[in-house]
Amino acid sequence: MSEFKKHDEGKAQLSFLPLGPLSKIAEVLEFGAKKYSRSNWRKGCNHNRYMDAALRHLLSHNEGEDLDPESGLTHLAHAGCCILFLIELQKTHPELDYRENSLE
Repeated sequence: MSEFKKHDEGKAQLSFLPLGPLSKIAEVLEFGAKKYSRSNWRKGCNHNRYMDAALRHLLSHNEGEDLDPESGLTHLAHAGCCILFLIELQKTHPELDYRENSLE
């Protein structure tokens, strides 16, 4: 019998990702899909809008408010969702990146 081989060296080991927090971010995505539409964010918008939203959620969390009053989901999951959007939008919509230093 031949030895098992799998050529996955250098590929991301997604099993390192913590599934609990990822499921909370998925709940935020589900809430957003009901409010706007599924994958509405993929259409792109000024990246500052997601940066602002992430910072608002982080500040609310820092001030002791755990849950977003509208969704009932954690501010940290909302912020994480915004950050994931920003990572993807940098690749898919770089023309909408309006950070001050991106204009130089």
